[in-house]
Amino acid sequence: MIGKKQLLFYLIFLGLAACGRPVVEPTPTAVPRATISPTAAPTATPQPLPAETVTAVPAPTLTPTPTHPEYTGPTLNRSDIGVQVYLHRVDVPALVAQLHELGVGWVKAQVSWKLFQPYPDQYSEEQFADLDALVAQAHASGIRVMLSVAKAPEWSRPTTELDGPPADYDLYRQFLLRLAQRYQGQVAAYELWNEPNLQREWNGVPLDAAALVELIRAGAEGVQAGDPAALVISGAPAVTGINDGVTAVDDRVYFRGMLAAGVAEVVDGLGVHPYGWANPPDATFANPDTAVPSHNNHPSFFFQDTLRDYGALLNEFGIAGKQLWVTEFGWGSFETFGRLPPAGAEFMSNVSEWQQAAFTQRAFALAHDWPWVGPQMLWNLNFAPWLGPDFSESGYSLLRPDGSPRPAFFAVAGLPKQ
Repeated sequence: MIGKKQLLFYLIFLGLAACGRPVVEPTPTAVPRATISPTAAPTATPQPLPAETVTAVPAPTLTPTPTHPEYTGPTLNRSDIGVQVYLHRVDVPALVAQLHELGVGWVKAQVSWKLFQPYPDQYSEEQFADLDALVAQAHASGIRVMLSVAKAPEWSRPTTELDGPPADYDLYRQFLLRLAQRYQGQVAAYELWNEPNLQREWNGVPLDAAALVELIRAGAEGVQAGDPAALVISGAPAVTGINDGVTAVDDRVYFRGMLAAGVAEVVDGLGVHPYGWANPPDATFANPDTAVPSHNNHPSFFFQDTLRDYGALLNEFGIAGKQLWVTEFGWGSFETFGRLPPAGAEFMSNVSEWQQAAFTQRAFALAHDWPWVGPQMLWNLNFAPWLGPDFSESGYSLLRPDGSPRPAFFAVAGLPKQ
């Protein structure tokens, strides 16, 4: 009797034989052990699909998302574009690489004198190590360095509250001499002091433009003795719209006092901080943007007004051949930070990241056509990743707190430059 399995095999055999295809019973073949890999997975030989089963799928058409606003202004001089950086304990080679990606010709860093010389006979090598690295690497890669030197040590001042000048201006001369000797031939410019019309930067003595000029004169002597080729730029007043003589002196009033005291005789350029708050660079006090809800009631809040007013003062005092150096400017935005701006910086809620980028581009283009304006140092590259979103300085940063680039970063990098 034929079993079921035998019968099934017999029927299959007949069917195949009827088709004319020989059936060969496979014979097991021993495989030498040396050719067997215990970890190798079997690989199937791919077989082509019949032509009629292949369907062509068209590639999707993608519209690239722009990273920054389109720039339509003039080609800029790379030597007129700079940015200020946060330096303490950063990865300096990575920082310099970002500067090259931006295509800037200048990098600015602030030297807080009180941190570099905490005691009369002691200097902080830790602070100098960071600065040494930036100066050497930026200079070697063709980027000019500006150092802004302010904030006297507590031991040199009549008070330890806030920040301010030393009681003896010769101490400032000595410190600038030390810096200029250390970085001779590597630092292109020194900015002497910062926003001296504010009490928080000039505390312990009355706000006085003539006194600032004497401090600058002492500092300039130190720079020139240590590195005669280095440029000296006067510290820029802050734009505040306040003129109470205690908290602040109006920046136009203060700048006029500086010129009257002869500051142009001892410097190579005059510092200015034309912040626009939330106002576009094309807006003016006489013709403001009606969509901006605050900080639009004083000329000091407008980028264009500040540069034009300072230029007019240079003409009034007959100062020729010396330009305004924009040692700080920018627009702050807290968009994407996940929180509101801190107290005092609420106006940043009225600036989007896209506007920040567009305003920055336009400001560079405007100043390019004004012969009384020299280099412009944007504030700032990288404060947000180091300070976090709790500080107003971070709102101006070209990088977000997580280190990712904002549209303004790409906007500066994409500027056409010579």
